[in-house]
Amino acid sequence: MKRAIVTPATVPTTALAELKQWLGITTTHDDAPLTALLHGALDMCEAFTGQMPLAATCEEILPASGGGWLSLATQPVRAITTVQAVATDATRTSLPSDGFELDLAADGGGKLRLLRPAGGSRVAVRFTAGIAPDWTSLPPALRQGILRFSAYQHRERDSDRATAQPPAAIAALWRPWRRMRLV
Repeated sequence: MKRAIVTPATVPTTALAELKQWLGITTTHDDAPLTALLHGALDMCEAFTGQMPLAATCEEILPASGGGWLSLATQPVRAITTVQAVATDATRTSLPSDGFELDLAADGGGKLRLLRPAGGSRVAVRFTAGIAPDWTSLPPALRQGILRFSAYQHRERDSDRATAQPPAAIAALWRPWRRMRLV
């Protein structure tokens, strides 16, 4: 599986304003680095919880194996929009809607089953995934954790104490949303 984010989640100016208020910053001088920290915190939230927090358009490339269900790794899947066969020369052909079945599970998983050969060795599946469609719809615990992790990374940027893992207070906010997979 290879995932690409085609259209990333939008971090609105209200999120930046909340972070600046949390940090006590009133100027616009640090807006770009603070926005980058918010994007990094969204990535950390996804890594910790196993779920993409804000809706984004993604694409995963799956093997075009016959018969069985192919699961998307990204969760939660909100909608599957396009299925294309990818030939060995990387050309793409849209599959007709009667050439596959889709399954969106209640737990946020997305699956695809090819009903006949796809005409390529791989299948590109484009979909929208995310817990919430926008920042204001994001559950408060996730939003607060993203803000706190961004603030933590900002405060510890010149320190050797900054870690790649969220501090315990942030992990506690995100833990109810965490999904674990047994492999």
